[in-house]
Amino acid sequence: MDIFLALLGFSLVILGIAGSFLPVIPGPLTSWFGLLALYFTDGIEMSATFLIVTFLVALLIFVLDYIIPAVGTKRFGGSRAGMIGTTIGLLVGLFSPIPFGIIIGPFIGALIGEMTHRNDINKATKAAFGSFIGFLASTFLKFIVAVIFLGFFLVKLTEHTGNWY
Repeated sequence: MDIFLALLGFSLVILGIAGSFLPVIPGPLTSWFGLLALYFTDGIEMSATFLIVTFLVALLIFVLDYIIPAVGTKRFGGSRAGMIGTTIGLLVGLFSPIPFGIIIGPFIGALIGEMTHRNDINKATKAAFGSFIGFLASTFLKFIVAVIFLGFFLVKLTEHTGNWY
């Protein structure tokens, strides 16, 4: 059962890293569930305090994921249409054959979203840039936390692998 939980936990941590880029998967929270699966193994010691602190960090990042892009968009004069365009652009960019589609897609999506909201290309470009910067900051933060959770997972796993044999 321990090996199953460890494999499940590892899968969740990796899925959490992917979730840093995919808007439908809450990255750090998914990675945290990987740590939780590891907690339930008999061969690995992990304190409840560690689990609570990492959960609070994952929850904070989850909340900030909605706040940071909004702040970036508003700071540069953007609208809700720009934020929606950013998300749609990300989804299109993920499946696009264009290199760096995941980076170009959100910007173009935000620009199109802002152009539907206002006809001034200069204001729309500025707002799209703000939405794009907010998206990048949020994604980077989620990715860093998910990778740190992967590091925690691997350290805990390697510290206690001798307990399984």
